[in-house]
Amino acid sequence: MLQFFLGHIIEPGGFGFSRWMNGFIDIVALPALTPILLYLLLVVLGIIRGNIDFTNFALLWLIPAGAISAVSWSAQNDPTLLVLVPLLWTAIAVGIPFFMSLIQNSHWAVIILASLGIIIIPLAAATSYWAFFSQQFILGFLFYFVASAPMKVYMVLSFIRARGNG
Repeated sequence: MLQFFLGHIIEPGGFGFSRWMNGFIDIVALPALTPILLYLLLVVLGIIRGNIDFTNFALLWLIPAGAISAVSWSAQNDPTLLVLVPLLWTAIAVGIPFFMSLIQNSHWAVIILASLGIIIIPLAAATSYWAFFSQQFILGFLFYFVASAPMKVYMVLSFIRARGNG
């Protein structure tokens, strides 16, 4: 809501680093990271206890954000904003909690790799947005694959677990 009323934090300019930063902060990563960070804050403060489900909280948070963004982005008639950005939001909202679950009670090597994954997902998502915006489609698909791969692994594992319980 604040972003809708206040506008961009980073003003985009051209196709360079300012466009990438605008994509990272205003469009792709920060909107998807905000619910995860808020949920972690609520857990640390003791407001939320018990089983931690970051993914559902983040995905539910992104529904109104997506609706508000769709209204403002539809006037621009840009499929990158209307199609790619929600996919990238979903990749971040599912991928980061997946890596966070791997960190709990794991070996130090898994902790290091999962921590790197947590850092790489938002960076790859913002770079994918930037590449598609810059019409570098092969690079955009490559970074989209990197950003969404943990989400796909999570989905496959969830499907296998559900089939095993049913």
